[in-house]
Amino acid sequence: MTAVSAERDSARQEIPDRLRGDVRLLGEMLGTVLAESGGEDLLADVERLRRAVIGARDGSVSGDEITALVASWPLERAKQVARAFTVYFHLANLAEEHQRMRALRERDDADHPPRESLAAAVRHIREHSGEDRLREAVEGMRFHPVLTAHPTEARRRAVSTSILRISGQLERFRDAHPGSSVEAEARRRLLEEIDLLWRTSQLRYTRLDPLDEVRTALAAFDETIFQVVPEIYRSLDAAIDPEGTGRAPARAVPFVRYGSWIGGDRDGNPYVTHEVTREAIAIQSEHVLRALENACGRIGRTLTVYTTLTPPDRDLVNTLATAEAGYPRVMAEIAKRSPNEPHRQLLLFATERLRATRLRDADLAYPGPDAFLADLRTVQRSLARAGAARQANGELQHLIWQAETFGFHLAELEIRQHSEVHAAALRELRAGEEPSERTREVLATLRVVAWIQERFGVDACRRYIVSFTRSAEDVAAVYELAGYALPEGQAPVLDVIPLFETGADLEAAPRVLDGMLELAPMRRRLEETGRRMEVMLGYSDSAKDVGPVSATLRLYDAQAQLAEWAERHDVRLTLFHGRGGSLGRGGGPASRALLAQAPGSVAGRFKVTEQGEVIFARYGQRAIAHRHIEQVGHAVLMASTEAVQDRARRASATHRALADRVADAAHGAYRRLIDTDGFAEWFSRVSPLEELGELRLGSRPSRRGAAKGLGDLRAIPWVFAWTQTRVNLPGWFGLGTGLAAADDLEALHAAYTDWPLFSSLLDNAEMSLAKTDRAIAERYLALGGRPELTALVLDEYDRTRDLVLKVTRHERLLENRRVLSRAVDLRNPYVDALSHLQLRALEALRGEEAAGLSEDDQRHLERLLLLSVNGVAAGLQNTG
Repeated sequence: MTAVSAERDSARQEIPDRLRGDVRLLGEMLGTVLAESGGEDLLADVERLRRAVIGARDGSVSGDEITALVASWPLERAKQVARAFTVYFHLANLAEEHQRMRALRERDDADHPPRESLAAAVRHIREHSGEDRLREAVEGMRFHPVLTAHPTEARRRAVSTSILRISGQLERFRDAHPGSSVEAEARRRLLEEIDLLWRTSQLRYTRLDPLDEVRTALAAFDETIFQVVPEIYRSLDAAIDPEGTGRAPARAVPFVRYGSWIGGDRDGNPYVTHEVTREAIAIQSEHVLRALENACGRIGRTLTVYTTLTPPDRDLVNTLATAEAGYPRVMAEIAKRSPNEPHRQLLLFATERLRATRLRDADLAYPGPDAFLADLRTVQRSLARAGAARQANGELQHLIWQAETFGFHLAELEIRQHSEVHAAALRELRAGEEPSERTREVLATLRVVAWIQERFGVDACRRYIVSFTRSAEDVAAVYELAGYALPEGQAPVLDVIPLFETGADLEAAPRVLDGMLELAPMRRRLEETGRRMEVMLGYSDSAKDVGPVSATLRLYDAQAQLAEWAERHDVRLTLFHGRGGSLGRGGGPASRALLAQAPGSVAGRFKVTEQGEVIFARYGQRAIAHRHIEQVGHAVLMASTEAVQDRARRASATHRALADRVADAAHGAYRRLIDTDGFAEWFSRVSPLEELGELRLGSRPSRRGAAKGLGDLRAIPWVFAWTQTRVNLPGWFGLGTGLAAADDLEALHAAYTDWPLFSSLLDNAEMSLAKTDRAIAERYLALGGRPELTALVLDEYDRTRDLVLKVTRHERLLENRRVLSRAVDLRNPYVDALSHLQLRALEALRGEEAAGLSEDDQRHLERLLLLSVNGVAAGLQNTG
């Protein structure tokens, strides 16, 4: 038995029984569906490939044999097999999701809070820093996730909703009594839904438009986020005051605020227009007002407290009297349904006003969320004064938290545009020229921002992010353009946020901020906001620019320098982390990344992008969404403690010179690779880069311009394409050369053990290496006809793998992360199957005979390629 097969057997033995049962059940049902749909021959072909790729892992089957098997099938059969493996991964992912939810329920113990929970953070701060510091930390904390439409979700929405239905049926099946009619019906429905998933196209036939993206993301709000957020606050409140929660006034503050770029991010996306931005906020408002209306109505209908036992206070009586004077018919109908129940009456009246707000009935509508919150608090105070403390601080408090968190706009819509677009617009306007269409669009966008603020409030849309900020003039340009867009005194409130993306821009950030302090609009906003400022750091482009190792160190330095700058200038700085989902774009566990930030750079506030497959991975199920926000909340609190910051300071001082040697050598290796003549063309040949656009993942083009060079290529397709080749190069390339240059394994291991930043860097690289398959990667790389580049990449892979294991002192990759290791070991052979199918298509499309392909064969090959891309993304559980 080979080491690889032994690892796979070990991983299989470690699978929890219920997970193994779910995978077996769903796999057998998929087999039934395949046999019914395509005949026993289709199922036999799928099984032949499955056994072959497993055999290849233990050395009993050669890669050439698998290539011959895949080549023997007609293209139509190859596409069916690719779809079968893709659907299998969707089902396996679902089974693992259910296992995670079971594990979370089993670890839920109020007396012994799980690791990385809010309760654990509260206990630590209380024990080590005291009650005053705990109160200060809780009151100052803020988690600000920003949903983006970056095209990294390979699944169609129809596929995602199908998987959710299968999830519900699986839960019903497992909850049913064995042998019962309920179990039999749940089994039948499971088969029906799996059959439907199989028959649903895995690929999009039309490109998403930005409003499709808005509606897709809002499914997460409707299904999980709106309900989970008050549960999180309740968890925090229970941790702070376990005896008083639900009975005493809440001590937890609503620390989550959602933002969105979907419908607002126009950097390089010509399809996001001012009309789209206006419609996006309207759609968001419709969703949140309907959710608040339903929640308020539900609580109002159940709050049947009687006047005799729970008398209203004077404020509530006066509020009802004012409502009766203004809206006698509405109040008469409510009073008829709720006699002698004044608290209920005011909540039902609030429900009617929310409905009027949603339907834009100006006579009855609320002017804004503050007026709605005032009514809720009037009810809450009256209940508390009447002795109904549990009614005051229970479900009603949840509704108050929801209104405080989401307002009437759900998520703040943020605008993003490239600095060059602003500069070009100003050149036209200053010269008095007739504005171009693009300049007119810039001005129209600013007018829409003003309209949104007037309609939904300033907090609905006030942040304007400038991509590729190089100087304070890039920030000043936005304020000047607002002056051109609207009459004096009518410009919207704007917080213009610089976005530093490349290595050079990160180094220049403090100098740019110095210039920003000289701008009159910026000084005015600092005075208005209590000297609050926000700066965004781009992880994706910095990693693509200088490589993963150097980018990690430069981002850390930028954070440290900006934190020092903020302290020097008495500014309350929030760093906005533009992280991707994949490791090559700054992804990975958010909580672990938070604890690796530079001292002083968190200060209780964490703002981060969440995009594509990350949105649905984190918010697709309530239990997982709850755990995600809890982990981030824990990390925000802990990263701001002196103990964590002191550890980071000491470790940085001890190990920084060593890390710099690693980063310098890694950067040199990375640049030598991508600066090689013809590298961009070679990359396009060895990967499905140019075909990715046909997946229609989102509305945004994959390049900022028409050029074909790497500089214009966005970071998402750069990472996505390397993932498909099984190389995962953006997650590790250069690290091996860097570790070799340090030439001190003991010192490197000490840095790995002591410094969270360095351990995070190596752990993330280890994950990327674990998802890399050298043998399959070599076949992809050979397509480019540049053996010297192939050797360069594979030699660096071997070097990096060897040295990462030596520095971490692991016998195998992911040795210390057994759950993840088990999942990777079990998935890799099935991903191999899809890679072999993709290679068949890619070799035919890139080979010498490609020009002679018939239109029919070309179409089938392209379809096979895209199906396999979709399946590999599902199998590896990340794209870009």
